Amino acid sequence: MSRIQQDDRGVLLRDLANIGARGSAENESGDTFRLTFYPVAEHSRAFDPDVALVIGSRGAGKSELFRAAVGEKLLPAIARVTAGQLGRMKPERIVWLAGHPLGRDFPEMTALRRFLTNNGADLDGPIDLWSAYLIRVLKEHLGEFTFSSRSVFERQGGDVDTIVRDFRNLGNEPILALDRMDEKLEAQDRWIIISYDELDVIGGYDWHAMVQFIHALVSFWANNARRWRRIRPKIFLRTDLFRRHAQSFGADLIKLAANRAEITWSDRNLYAMLVKRLANTSPALREYCRESRIKFEDDADLGLIPMIKKSTDARPLIERLAGQYMGADLKKGRTFAWLLSHIRDGNGHAMPRALVWLIEQAAIQERDRPQATYNRLLDPRSLRRALDDVSKDHVLQVNTHELPWLPGVKQRLDGAGVPMPRREAEKLLGRQWDDSWNIKTPDARPPADDASGLVTQLIEIGVFRVRPDSRIDVPDLFMAGLGLSRKGGVRKR
Repeated sequence: MSRIQQDDRGVLLRDLANIGARGSAENESGDTFRLTFYPVAEHSRAFDPDVALVIGSRGAGKSELFRAAVGEKLLPAIARVTAGQLGRMKPERIVWLAGHPLGRDFPEMTALRRFLTNNGADLDGPIDLWSAYLIRVLKEHLGEFTFSSRSVFERQGGDVDTIVRDFRNLGNEPILALDRMDEKLEAQDRWIIISYDELDVIGGYDWHAMVQFIHALVSFWANNARRWRRIRPKIFLRTDLFRRHAQSFGADLIKLAANRAEITWSDRNLYAMLVKRLANTSPALREYCRESRIKFEDDADLGLIPMIKKSTDARPLIERLAGQYMGADLKKGRTFAWLLSHIRDGNGHAMPRALVWLIEQAAIQERDRPQATYNRLLDPRSLRRALDDVSKDHVLQVNTHELPWLPGVKQRLDGAGVPMPRREAEKLLGRQWDDSWNIKTPDARPPADDASGLVTQLIEIGVFRVRPDSRIDVPDLFMAGLGLSRKGGVRKR
């Protein structure tokens, strides 16, 4: 294999630093999304109309699946390339609609919290809210069914109190219209699937409000999923929320969870996803992959799809990219294993977004401060520095999206060393417990009543992990982002 010329190295590093909008599917254009989306055969069950609940850890790709089916209409392509994994489904007969998020067609978090406060004694209030917004989502499909008033459809989406009032004034009309629609869909052998995503941000920083609204959504569909055969829900929920609230949600969640799908990523699929991004980013990277003995299938909609049957099929490419070892020899670890082991959370899960970020950021490091030698594009030192940047970005993304109280964790732990006894972690987190946990949203509170409960929650969501000696440790994915250091660690160069 010939030595990479300096000009070619510059082109490859430039392309490598842009393999996927920093790993975020939400930031990619439709054309880019199609080329970077990797259809995992094991995830295909999530599209089955009879599967109402889809769970997965943060970053597992729930939103990406949602976009693939609802936004980009890629279900026929997914059915084609996963070779029958969609079973009896007929993608062309399924209409996917978004029940959440809805942008301006749904109340913002302050209005939702106010709705709960004003209807605190009304247990049906949140359920009626989801019912009202369901018929608004189905407006175009309900056109032939008449209502005594159309005002529920004509209000602005943020006017939640008035929309729920108008819905209630319709009495039994909405449920009867949905019954007739379901009968018509069955006669035509069609489905309408309503997808609910990003539920962990409902209510903003108020996690009590979030739980109430999710519980109401689950209750609504638990009561109606058997009533309607062709109007079906698809509720995407974080794994830790599912496990934490499975018992408190009771029989409602059990009904939906009996036939659930869980989104997880094997090492093989993670590397296949990465290779697909590389090959579809530029002709230069495509050729680089092929020179590393990677073979591809070419799909009209999804672009080049790597033929990787086991994770080690990607090893020649990874070792050409960044070398065989993370140092001079095996003592520093094999690069192929290091990449995934250092982006795993406390539950042992490695996610696509973090892997893409790591490669992109290491390429930026190499472009600005070249250190790689021979035919490698990335040096181990660049990867280690990139890991700190990925950790900071990851924590920032969590802060601004799902866990607005995490800045308070960083503030209370900043500068500490891990591993540490659990009692010490509780002591640090318990400091100024009643003070703000986020400067930008001063009312943000952690989802626990005390420091002990918060430590348990942090373990559940993978920010912390418990070592065999019962001490609390923090995975590298969160280490730099939380301002922590590892006791006895070696300073990065």
